Amino acid sequence: MAALTNRRRTLPPDDVGSQAITADSVSANYLTTHHLANGKTGLRPPLARQESLRRNIEHVAAETYLITRLAFTLLRYLGIGYLWISQLLALGCYAVLLMPGFLQVAYEYFSSTKVRRSLVYGDQPRNRFDLYLPADIGEPKPVLIFVTGGAWIIGNFPQGTISDMVNDTSQGISFIINNIANYGGDPNSRVYLMGQSAGAHISSCALLEQAARESEKGENVSWSISQIKAYFGLSGGYNLLDLVDHFHKRGLYRRIFLSIMEGEESLKVFSPEIKIQEPCLKSVIPHFPPVYLVHGTADYSIPSVASERFADALQKAGARAELILCEGKTHTDLFLQDPLRGGNDYLFDHAVAIIHSNDSDALTKDVFAPRRKRFVPEILLKLASKISPF
Repeated sequence: MAALTNRRRTLPPDDVGSQAITADSVSANYLTTHHLANGKTGLRPPLARQESLRRNIEHVAAETYLITRLAFTLLRYLGIGYLWISQLLALGCYAVLLMPGFLQVAYEYFSSTKVRRSLVYGDQPRNRFDLYLPADIGEPKPVLIFVTGGAWIIGNFPQGTISDMVNDTSQGISFIINNIANYGGDPNSRVYLMGQSAGAHISSCALLEQAARESEKGENVSWSISQIKAYFGLSGGYNLLDLVDHFHKRGLYRRIFLSIMEGEESLKVFSPEIKIQEPCLKSVIPHFPPVYLVHGTADYSIPSVASERFADALQKAGARAELILCEGKTHTDLFLQDPLRGGNDYLFDHAVAIIHSNDSDALTKDVFAPRRKRFVPEILLKLASKISPF
């Protein structure tokens, strides 16, 4: 792969299209893991299906109880405030407008035999992940690990704080690298890591913590940063010191945010932009994967300057980094509205081109892949963008 140091691009609105990154959307040539993955394929006999259905029902009941209990706990942290309530109402309207697309995606998610849902990779209730399998697993496929966002709250807090989130992600990456070969993935040279929003922050923290472990002689590690072929950070925040006041103004109040981040003294520790400059990491920087930071210039949840500064810090430290600014795109356009719009998608095509860069057959199939379908009418997408709380 070509060196990426000191590269920066700004894409005009017309160059940015739409499509979610899923295993079957181009040529079924790579596995996609959603929040870290594993799974099995094959048809099940009737008794096995009944037993599976029973387990699924029990799991749903347990998850519903857990989510309800955590929701009340979270409400105690949030309290009642005008800004928080207005954001919640905007989120509700936003979801209703995009519901036609959500329903189609939900149907595919629950009905597809190529999706393995809520699988376990650790001993905590939150240690769950989904696996998206390609149609054909005749030969080892590339693996994309995707760590979702959610303001460090959805799926995480108050079940755990930031160190738990980073440890969970590292544990999940280790699980994938050490087990994905059993499910058709190629763990040796084709594992890619991607995070969005809070997930971009958490996954970059996990990479840097792993790098710090590897810099310590004699430290036992279960995976290595050299096993990650490339890292994609979407709309992430990488310096928490710069974001505390910004988040407070947008409804993620300082008290809550500092609780998630384990106090003000931990903000530097969990700020990748600062951590990458530590002298102890100098020896492992040459083994750091190429980094692609993608950010919309109309992102008000996390301003695009966050990715700009992290890219600069990576380059100064000697890492390979490319900054891609998408003109006029918001915090959710790149991974939500654009995929629901259908058609061309710069983010998807760029990621797949990197993943398939050493596979000429896959690249040829990508060129002739069918046009991606639209899930939501344009008028609803435009209305959703206007009332989006993001």
